[in-house]
Amino acid sequence: MDDMSVAQPINGTHGASVAGPRNIQLEGQVPDIFAAPLTDKGSLPNLHFPFAFAHNRLEDGGWAREVTVREMPAMKELAIVNMRLGPGVVRELHWHKEAEWSYITAGKARLTVVDADGYLSVDDLEPGDIWLVPSGVPHSIQGLEEGTEFVLVFDDGNFSENQTLLITELMAHLPPSVVAKNFGLPEAAFKGLPKEEKYIFRLPVPASLDEVRKQLPNNPPPQSYVFHASKVPPNKFDGGSTKVVDVKQFPETTLSALIIELEPGAMREVHWHPDGDELQYYIKGEARMTVFDATNNARTFNYRAGDVGYVPKTLAHYIENTGTEPVLVINVFSTRRYRDVSLNQWMALTPPDMVRGTLDIDDTVMKALRRERRPVVR
Repeated sequence: MDDMSVAQPINGTHGASVAGPRNIQLEGQVPDIFAAPLTDKGSLPNLHFPFAFAHNRLEDGGWAREVTVREMPAMKELAIVNMRLGPGVVRELHWHKEAEWSYITAGKARLTVVDADGYLSVDDLEPGDIWLVPSGVPHSIQGLEEGTEFVLVFDDGNFSENQTLLITELMAHLPPSVVAKNFGLPEAAFKGLPKEEKYIFRLPVPASLDEVRKQLPNNPPPQSYVFHASKVPPNKFDGGSTKVVDVKQFPETTLSALIIELEPGAMREVHWHPDGDELQYYIKGEARMTVFDATNNARTFNYRAGDVGYVPKTLAHYIENTGTEPVLVINVFSTRRYRDVSLNQWMALTPPDMVRGTLDIDDTVMKALRRERRPVVR
């Protein structure tokens, strides 16, 4: 196969064939970057990063990889981690300087949280479920029988999973006499303390949730740190569905989310978010998104399962399913309440003469505008 028999960056009279070295497989995954639509213009920053390109930290029974402002400089408000824990495998007792929002993508996990008021939360979560652990609150995660995989979103683009505050490191960096005095025991009682972090390590699969809860104080927090979103039915539209999880459904959360499923050919309508950056994680399918910014800047990106997208607040965009299977994408926002502005609704609610005069459109378009919000369209 010669180079001219595969895709070339040519659109009508624009562009030319590639004469030098090529990565044809990679070009095929990003056709709207390789041969950008002629409507693209200017120099928007990169808003696409595949987890496949992220360094994967392999540990005893699991792994973790992250996409932060270091991988994608536009990610100023949010960062994302993808983590896998095998059966019984533990993400050790730890806490963060940032709030931690999580979505389970596979398997089941047990989350244990003890907060500053002494409230205890022990919960099992399955695919589609969410948790939010506030900044400074200690917690741990353990994979159940089939293990688990999840994504974690943090409310600071500079976050790094490698800078987590760990109980093993805390104990290793306290003088032995201080540790002994703190617990009222002789130093010999702590001779087996780890000398370095465990981070991810193996333990047996824990007992059932009911059995574990019986062994612990019954003092759950007034507001739960988990939200079983998997049990909440989505809002269905012609072409797909959406599910909002924000402070109205999940009072403890400091981040909001919109979970979208798009059928082939369907599109999340053109819109923008007035007060929060948007981080996207694509779970399945193939999609494209154009992002518009002032002045006269627009860029189109392609995404597939395992990719991360990002849209700074106030920038207009859409998400279109360009594949043959449904797209499932999680959109997480740096605000407690989810809000968006619909281009269609804005035009429909504006005096008609103003819209006609501005865009030079006729009544055919005006009659097609919808006053009600319909996030998914065909």
